[in-house]
Amino acid sequence: MRVAFLIIVLSLFSFSQIAAQTEEKIAFGPYIQQMNMKDAVISWSTLEGEVIIADENGKKDTIRNYQQHKVHLAGLQPNTTYSYDVLNDGTDEGKGTLTTYPETSIPFNFVAIGDTRSRNNVHKKIISQVQKLNPKFIVNSGDLVANGLSIKDWETFFDINEDFMRNTPYYPVLGNHEKDSPYYYDFFDLPNNERYYYFTVGDALFVVLDSEGLRTTIPAFTTDNMKDAYWHESGIDYMNTQKQWLENVLKLNRQAGFVFIFQHLPLYSVKKSRVEESKMVREFWGDIFKRYQVQAYINGHDHHYHHALDDGIHFITSAGAGAPLYDIDAVQPETVSYKKIEHFMNIEVNEKNAVLHVIDIDGNEFDTIKIKRRKTK
Repeated sequence: MRVAFLIIVLSLFSFSQIAAQTEEKIAFGPYIQQMNMKDAVISWSTLEGEVIIADENGKKDTIRNYQQHKVHLAGLQPNTTYSYDVLNDGTDEGKGTLTTYPETSIPFNFVAIGDTRSRNNVHKKIISQVQKLNPKFIVNSGDLVANGLSIKDWETFFDINEDFMRNTPYYPVLGNHEKDSPYYYDFFDLPNNERYYYFTVGDALFVVLDSEGLRTTIPAFTTDNMKDAYWHESGIDYMNTQKQWLENVLKLNRQAGFVFIFQHLPLYSVKKSRVEESKMVREFWGDIFKRYQVQAYINGHDHHYHHALDDGIHFITSAGAGAPLYDIDAVQPETVSYKKIEHFMNIEVNEKNAVLHVIDIDGNEFDTIKIKRRKTK
């Protein structure tokens, strides 16, 4: 692995009076997006102003407004570590490192977490455990925050992840709590159309799907027995387009040795109230994962750990990184193991297999899954 030094000197923004009065010039970041073998994006946000909102009783609240900045880096060398500095002012505030992805299949590890919302102390402790493993990147399977429309929730998210994200690419998945918020698309710079996308590392393919679709506000006049139909019919064209896109991506990348799919909703739920929903999701996707030999499908939404195996595909619910945990009350025939526990997964990929280490909040491994490299033509 090569090591290089990169200084990014940027004078493309000026700070508002509010920002100038604070000690820090950067509000969120810097952090790494759109990593590739020869390209990367560094993003950060600055405070631009504040809006004061008051109710009829005079109770006030302050909503901060942020300006997003990013710089595209091109012509980098594969498998090379670069240091960067977006401020170049003698402080550490704008500094970080990035390591480009390799051209060849070499061993690496990445982390999968889910549902970091709500309990910030759990989220923070999980991230501290993750940092010890120095993953090449992280994927969060949705519900990053409790309310995607609340800037205060995003302020907390970036505060918890500040040190981690300045050195490690972060890939999010849209969950129901993101609420299709503009903040999500402002703060993250993602491949493809940003709602669903894919990227590769070595000979591994990573596909992120959007199980939520285009968020629609159901009119008040819609009766309860029509709400499910309204939700389904309003987004079916979008979901069918995404399904065709996935088919094309899997066909195009048929020589990938490993295929990991990420989505927020599970295909196999062990939460009784969500079993029927998971069956509907499973029916929608049909046999596409089997036909293309997908090895692992990782989701969030159900706040616990669950491993199911069907047709050689590992369906894993990993949603124990902050949201309140759920009881497990509907074990399925496909269930292999399960546990109501705060956790994350460290996944090691090498030329022959991938090993999924399921780790609790204290750093103890309590389940292990091994998958073999696909036979490709």
